[in-house]
Amino acid sequence: MSDEISVLFCCLGNICRSPMAEAAFRATVKQLGHEKRFNTIDSCGTAGYHTGEQPDSRTVATLKQHGIPINHRARQVQREDFENFDYILAMDGSNLTNLNRIKPKGSKAKVLLFGHFDGKNRKEIVDDPYYGGKEGFQENFEQVTRFSKNFVREVLGVEVA
Repeated sequence: MSDEISVLFCCLGNICRSPMAEAAFRATVKQLGHEKRFNTIDSCGTAGYHTGEQPDSRTVATLKQHGIPINHRARQVQREDFENFDYILAMDGSNLTNLNRIKPKGSKAKVLLFGHFDGKNRKEIVDDPYYGGKEGFQENFEQVTRFSKNFVREVLGVEVA
């Protein structure tokens, strides 16, 4: 097995939470100097409602406020993702249940709640901000950034400020 790690973030439609997590994670590992430890960072949705669409404008705006670029088109999770990724990180319990339901037996991916890396009780969810205001997107950003740092700390076994 390669020393490089592949991570896939998953929410429902792949236009709000998971593309934000993907972009924030990519920026975090780069900022911490560990980008070479990751060969693939991507995101998807459990449903195909928005396949081919760009992220929600509020996701893009929130990331832009923090100086983080995003270049993503929504896609639905595929069976091969469970072999191609080391970690598939769900944003909430419903996403986690759906991923575990379709996960092929014996596949390599560790399917976890992204909130497993919350630094507390390992059960924090990233609420769907789609029907709310921009403050929900900011809250999501703060969560996924914290989870990203904790992922690096825990999985790579390095100190993170």
